[in-house]
Formats: sequence, structure tokens, C-alpha cells
Amino acid sequence: MNKKIRPFLSVLILLGTLALSDTPGWGAEGIIYRAAAASGDYCHLKFPAILENTLYGDRPVLKDPRDGDIIDYYGSCDHDPLGKEEVMRQRADMIRERNRPRD
Repeated sequence: MNKKIRPFLSVLILLGTLALSDTPGWGAEGIIYRAAAASGDYCHLKFPAILENTLYGDRPVLKDPRDGDIIDYYGSCDHDPLGKEEVMRQRADMIRERNRPRD
């Protein structure tokens, strides 16, 4: 096989493998895992939580996935990790956590 074609084919195979996997290397902003149900209207998503200091601003920002604060979401496939619904849910979680009695 021609030495110039071999690297091209390797890249092509790698891209094809990524495109067919359940965990694409790219996609909607912040989503690090997506698996759709057979019906296509229900998904399991994983994405980083929103930085607490941006939850009340106009532009929420996701944490770095390496921080380990990952949201495990089951629901609509068009869920936006930075959308109003997710911001409100994480605000409520933060308030609940702050008001939780300490042992």
C-alpha cells in the first residue's frame, strides 16, 4: 500500500469509529456522553455541572469535566446543559445543599 495513503486511511477509520460510537468526541456543548433509547425521544446524557459563580449571571459556564462534578441526566434528548431549565434545577440543588442540616 502506498505510504501516503496509509495515514489517510487510518484517520478515516478513526473518524468513522467515533461517528458510530455512543460517546462522540464532539456534539452539543458540554455533553460528554449521549445514549438515545430506541424510540429516540428519551436520552441518557452526562455533562459537567455549571460553575456556581455563574448560575445567577447571564452567561452560565460549565465546569471542567476533569473536576468530576458530572450531571447524570435522563430525559429529553434536546436537553441543553446551559439552558434555563438546567440552570433552575442546579440553583435549587445548590440552595438545598446550603440549607441542609450539618451533622
